[in-house]
Amino acid sequence: MDFIVSVFNVAIYQPLFNALVLLYSYLPGHDFGVAIIILTVLIKLFLYPLSAKGIRNQKALQEIQPKIKEAQEKFKQDKERQVKEMMAIYQRAKINPFSSLLPLLIQLPILIGLFRVFIRGFGPEQLEWLYGFVPHPGQINTNFLGVIDLTEASLVLALLAGIFQFVQAKMVAPKRAKTGRPDFSQMLQKQMIYFFPIFTFIILWRIIPSSALAVYWLTTTIFTICQQYITLKKYDSGKSGEN
Repeated sequence: MDFIVSVFNVAIYQPLFNALVLLYSYLPGHDFGVAIIILTVLIKLFLYPLSAKGIRNQKALQEIQPKIKEAQEKFKQDKERQVKEMMAIYQRAKINPFSSLLPLLIQLPILIGLFRVFIRGFGPEQLEWLYGFVPHPGQINTNFLGVIDLTEASLVLALLAGIFQFVQAKMVAPKRAKTGRPDFSQMLQKQMIYFFPIFTFIILWRIIPSSALAVYWLTTTIFTICQQYITLKKYDSGKSGEN
């Protein structure tokens, strides 16, 4: 276990920590919050192609859900035939049902690494992780725009993060089925649209009361909203062109 933690620190935590301190050191005004925003945007740009692919796959999976449910209902007494029919639907649509998980699995270590950076802070012990070419910043000023202390919770940032989390979830929420029968999966997805924003607010306001984490969360959510809008617009345009 210690070996895994050491590898994670060297491969994920240390590069992210150094990148953030480097941005802070050379940024005019040395605003730590702005450094977090820039680092977040750079990471999202690096992962943009992978994230866009995940968004397209998620949209495609939503579109074939009626056919999947139809196959499940039609062959509910024959599980083997049901699986074969479902795989045939995926194959005809040229979709891997597990492809949307890959972007999440790749982004997860980076997300955990950033959480670790914000939670551990930037004290003298953490600054020992600096590379030789990164200038030592001395005492880091953790104020954002001269107003918000990023080491403490911010009600405003936590609320904004929750609101934009709701907007993001609403954008990719599947359309309601036209059938009158209640659909458990759709009911669950609808509840998640409201649950995650509330959970986000609670995390940033009470569980991990760090405005630094809130700035990261808010930035990545707004970036994702913009990416979803661009990707889905291109996806819909491509589908219209095929028709």
